[in-house]
Formats: sequence, structure tokens, C-alpha cells
Amino acid sequence: MMTGDPDLASPRQARIAIAVFFFVSGFGFASWASRIPSIQHHLNLNEAELGAVLFAMPAGLMLTLPLTGFLLRRISSRYVMMGGAILFNLMMCLVGFVNETWQLVLVLFFFGSSRNLFNISANAQSLGVQAMFSKSIIASLHGIWSTAGFAAAAMGTLAVSAGIATSWHLLTVSVVLTSLCCYFFKDSVHQLPSPHERKGSFVMPDRTMLKFGLVCFASMACEGTMYDWAAIYLRKATGAAPGLATAGYAIYMVAMTTGRFAGDRVANKIGIRKLLTYSGSLMFAGLLLAALLPYTYIAAFGFLLVGFGVSCVVPMAFSMAGKVPNMSGGPAIAAVSTVGYFGFLIVPPVVGFIAQASNLRWSFALMSLLGVIILWMMGKIHLQTQPAQPAQDPIV
Repeated sequence: MMTGDPDLASPRQARIAIAVFFFVSGFGFASWASRIPSIQHHLNLNEAELGAVLFAMPAGLMLTLPLTGFLLRRISSRYVMMGGAILFNLMMCLVGFVNETWQLVLVLFFFGSSRNLFNISANAQSLGVQAMFSKSIIASLHGIWSTAGFAAAAMGTLAVSAGIATSWHLLTVSVVLTSLCCYFFKDSVHQLPSPHERKGSFVMPDRTMLKFGLVCFASMACEGTMYDWAAIYLRKATGAAPGLATAGYAIYMVAMTTGRFAGDRVANKIGIRKLLTYSGSLMFAGLLLAALLPYTYIAAFGFLLVGFGVSCVVPMAFSMAGKVPNMSGGPAIAAVSTVGYFGFLIVPPVVGFIAQASNLRWSFALMSLLGVIILWMMGKIHLQTQPAQPAQDPIV
């Protein structure tokens, strides 16, 4: 729902504004991730200690889900997004100044919390922007997030090579990103929850939202598995040299980013439902191919298929969830994300347990069933999947 304010930004301005916020999210998160080795060295943490410390971020993210849903049911998502962005950049900056392990745990907890506030509200804003266009544009926003991550990783590598302190690096990034948010906030969407939503509080997803949640669960679980295990799989299951293993993971990332920029065009041509069906098929085929034929180049090709498969699932599932009657974008995404994030957090460790009990090939073979879950859910979801046609399609 959007207000009738005559000073609303044009569709083009709103699209640019939300693209900037997606860029800020991707660049900020990758900037912090690029300095994890530096922080580990600074605090003298071993791998087990670092793993335990890093769990503070997903803990903060998950525990903040009810708060995010509560806020999005009462105020415009633009204010939640701006507040989350400021906190996100502040926490990222503070990471560079920690001198004790307990300080890092505390900052990462609130970093995860702010990231949840920021990302869910930004995705709610993306639905408001999408409503201004007759054709899908939402996948490209996630492509911008991925591109920002590549840029931040490159900058982080340069900063480390130049001997720039983590504190100065992250402080500079934080100031620049916060300035961008402040400048483009005025063009964000004046999006308000419906009157009946303001009377409620956070609720678990109903049956319809649960279906979208399971679609996101499968996609996020696959993404988490690839982030944590793709390079390891290529090294241990296919015997790839370290450089080739890293290149294989990079192939997945490039495919995912490319798929996000191409996803809108494909969705506009064949429809969101068919796109998600193809996405589930690619995820299934890619993971199963890597498991059945554990040869470096074949497995890397499988990862390429997986990258294209997962690229558009989450943004398109959010787009469909935003069309559910009697629920505005913010609460819808909060409900779907409640289920989806569990896939990202829980499934990758399960891959390790399965691998320990049998081997990585079995793990990846079982993970191919995540694609089947998407195919199954798409057969059960019956909603209008195309945006409403506006009077004029803005040219951007």
C-alpha cells in the first residue's frame, strides 16, 4: 500500500533509490567478510573459536525476525529500511575496532540484527517499486547486491594488500554507504501496512506463506551449501587443485549474478511460475550431476547450473508472496523469511554431518532434493504471478 503523497518519487527515481540500498547491503556485508582473516589474526582466534564467534550473527538475525515483522506491520518499510541501514553500517564500522572476543560477539549479534531489519525492509521496498512497473525488475536488484559483493571483496583484497588497518577500511566504507542511504532515502517508496495489519503482531506464516517459505528454504539452503561446501567438494570429492577449486566456486557465483540480471527478462517472457520451475530443475540437475560424476570440470559445470538455478528463486518468491490478498509486502516477506532463513542456517551444517557419516557425494546427492521441493511447491501455489499493468510503463 502506498500513500497518495503528490511528492512521491517517479518510478525511475524509486528504482534507483532501492538499487542503491541493495548495493549498500551487498557492499557492506562483503566488506566485513573480506576482513574476517584480519580480525581472526588480531584476536588470535583458532578456526573453532572463530566458528563459534561467527554464530553470533545468524543468532542476532533470527532473533530479530519477530521485531522486524512487528515494525513492518505498524510503520512504513522505508523507515525500517533507513533505520536498519544506519545500524548496519554502524555495526560494520564497530567490527573494526574490537579488541576482545566478547566485544566481537556482541557487535556481530547486533550486526546480524541490523542486517535482518535492513534486508527484509529493503525487499519490502522492492515490492513497492515493482508495483510501479508492468514488467519484472525485482531480480536485477538482487543482481546489484551480488555485484556490490564482488566490488567490496576486490576492495577488501586491495586494502589488505596495502596494509590498511581494518578499522580505517570499515570506517571509510561505513561513512560512504551511510551518506548514500541518506541521499537516496527521499526517493524510497511511501509504503504503509494495511489497517488490519497494524492491529496485529508478528505471526508465523499461514499455509500459503508457508509454501513460499519452503521455496525460499530450499533456495537459501542450496545457497548456504554452495557458499560453505562448493570449494571443499571440488578439492575432496574431485581431487581438484586449490586454484581450480576456487575457480569452480567462482563459476557458481558468476552464474548466480548473471542469472539475476537476466532473470527479469526471462520472467517477463515466460512468467514467474515457469521460471521457478526451471530454477528447481536446474538446482536438482546441477547438484545431482556433481554427485554422480565427481570429475572437476563436470562438477564445476554442475555448479554453473546450480548458480543459474538459485539466482532468481528468492526475489521471485518474494514477488509472488507480495501478491497474497490482505497482506502487504513487508509482513509478507517477514513471514516468508522466517522459514527461508532456517534453510541458510541449518542445512549447511547438516551437509557436514552427512559427509562425516558417509561422504560428500552423498551429501550433495541428497541436497539435490532441494530442487524437487521447489518443483513440488510450485505445483501447489496458485496465485496471479504477473504485476498489475500500470497506465504507462515507465522507461528506465
